[in-house]
Amino acid sequence: MKGDNLARRTLLKSTLAAGGAGVAMAAPAKTKKKVLKTAKAALPIGPYSQGIQVGNLVFVAGEKGIDPKTNKLVTGGIEAETRQTLENIKVILAEAGATMDDAVASTVHMTDLKEFQQMNKVYGEYFRVDPPGRTTVQVPALPAGAHVEITIIAAI
Repeated sequence: MKGDNLARRTLLKSTLAAGGAGVAMAAPAKTKKKVLKTAKAALPIGPYSQGIQVGNLVFVAGEKGIDPKTNKLVTGGIEAETRQTLENIKVILAEAGATMDDAVASTVHMTDLKEFQQMNKVYGEYFRVDPPGRTTVQVPALPAGAHVEITIIAAI
């Protein structure tokens, strides 16, 4: 904010010095957020959006392996949950015109890091080239009884 005011004053001084009295200055445009919502991914189970786009950044909320057709957690273990989680993320990114290749950061929450290798195997199928930076942590529990939850930030 302070820098914006300084920049405006500097621009105004240089405009007036150049004989530009009466030139109107436009305020910097505020970037609006766009809420991303698709029935092709599991609906939120609380007061949050599936994703938010602000400018060229896309923030996908923590997705779980919930099947959007049944609204239930998929069965089949950590690999099936991870695959459904990443499919949910893929369609949310598509709402913003992004792909998995646009992901720059991810956070993976798991309830059991002993299943890391299985999760990582499926995760690697979705990020084959230039994968995003990633943090993986173990947590005591996740909503809906999930065993994995993944958040993505993408730049388009």
